[in-house]
Amino acid sequence: MKPSHSRNRRSLLKSFAAMTTMGAFLFLVAAPAAHADEREKCRQRIEKAEARLNYAITKHGETSKEARERWHELRAEREHCWASHHQWWSGRDRRWHTEPDWDRDDRWPEEHEHEH
Repeated sequence: MKPSHSRNRRSLLKSFAAMTTMGAFLFLVAAPAAHADEREKCRQRIEKAEARLNYAITKHGETSKEARERWHELRAEREHCWASHHQWWSGRDRRWHTEPDWDRDDRWPEEHEHEH
């Protein structure tokens, strides 16, 4: 009976080792995909905030209360992406920026330049 018990234990250990290896592999494959998904969500949130800003400027004017509120929302989205990914998306030039220089946007109202 002992040899059977020993075989079962070895079989169990092999199964455990195989499952652990597979789990580690899946984690290493899934982690970059999850990071890419989060970065894509950041890009989408920034593009929506930029669209809302553009709409507010068109409808109410650059210096309107609505445009100022949309600027602050856009800045918050950019800061969130920066904090999470050390990058922020510009829908205007369709690229990721690697410096926190979103306030250099020439659409940024002059009255806000010293708010950061």
